[in-house]
Amino acid sequence: MNRREIVLASIVHVLGARPNFVKAAPVIEALAARGARQAVVHTGQHYDERMSDVFFRELGLPEPDVNLGVGSGSHAVQTAALMTGLEQEFIGRSPGLVIVYGDVNSTIAAALVAAKLGIPVAHVEAGLRSFDMTMPEEVNRRLTDQLSDLCLVTSPEAIGHLADEGVDVARCHLVGNPMIDTLLKNLDTFDTGAVRAAHGLPDRYVLATLHRPANVDSPDTAAVLVKNVHGVADLVDVVIPVHPRGRANLLAAGLDDHDGVHVLEPLGYIDFLAAVRGAAAVVTDSGGLQEETTILGVPCLTVRPNTERPITITHGTNRLVGFDELVPRTRAALEEGARGTSRTPPLWDGAAGPRCAEVIMEFLGD
Repeated sequence: MNRREIVLASIVHVLGARPNFVKAAPVIEALAARGARQAVVHTGQHYDERMSDVFFRELGLPEPDVNLGVGSGSHAVQTAALMTGLEQEFIGRSPGLVIVYGDVNSTIAAALVAAKLGIPVAHVEAGLRSFDMTMPEEVNRRLTDQLSDLCLVTSPEAIGHLADEGVDVARCHLVGNPMIDTLLKNLDTFDTGAVRAAHGLPDRYVLATLHRPANVDSPDTAAVLVKNVHGVADLVDVVIPVHPRGRANLLAAGLDDHDGVHVLEPLGYIDFLAAVRGAAAVVTDSGGLQEETTILGVPCLTVRPNTERPITITHGTNRLVGFDELVPRTRAALEEGARGTSRTPPLWDGAAGPRCAEVIMEFLGD
């Protein structure tokens, strides 16, 4: 465990995986501008340098006050280790509020520990629902919202989901999407030409990210997915930065056995979004990328039967596809080209961080 000297802070942010870092950066910055005493606990759930440390540097996040170094493991093993380490941190720091982000195991672990210690919890990105309880993220989201004193909501339908589950609407605040704050702040740094040159990428390509357990954990399912990715590569080159999760199964299924498939190591935030910005289309099972392509105007095909972000379909560029639809839908997207959108989701305007800070400081009594 790497730690700096414990400094008492009124707010502790718990970050565990790369989507958390992107969401937290504008919230931390806005709270700092208001003079809040903050500490950042990095759980080490994403422990590869390309999945965590580079994000801190690129997003201007403060150096974590502690890195628990939890690493990987089964859901039970990882969550237990997270709770043990976080309990020690919360007892030592005595925060007035713990802020958690998204839906990873670090999120639910921190919410559970804080609730048991009587520490208020704020959940950034509350109320998203896929209504698919086979997804570990859905379990994490639902339980975290029940434990949270502040539910900071990115899209209007999420407030309805929370109300349906008995969450007091007085705890719910529509603040917008801090992930979009980060995107808009860095938009001018997304240099697609530089990324193409650095990685030898073609001028026209589809960018793919595939890591959901339902898609990659089973060798048989991964093989079917790879077959369809190869079908896309028959149409246009496919660039795929491979997430550590599922890497073995995807490569064992022959992912890189097609001349049109360009397998990359994970990219940092700036390079990844530059690659997304220059793509003819995106194939993904990620949550956040559905949001980022909505703002960038890049056609997005989400290889899932559902999404917890339906606003990316009604207001954005996103479409849900099954394995057997992937090739024809990609062909249609390539023919149609960038659709863009004139219906940006409400409050996805680059000011979600300050709105989060306002709600949080009011809750803490400034």
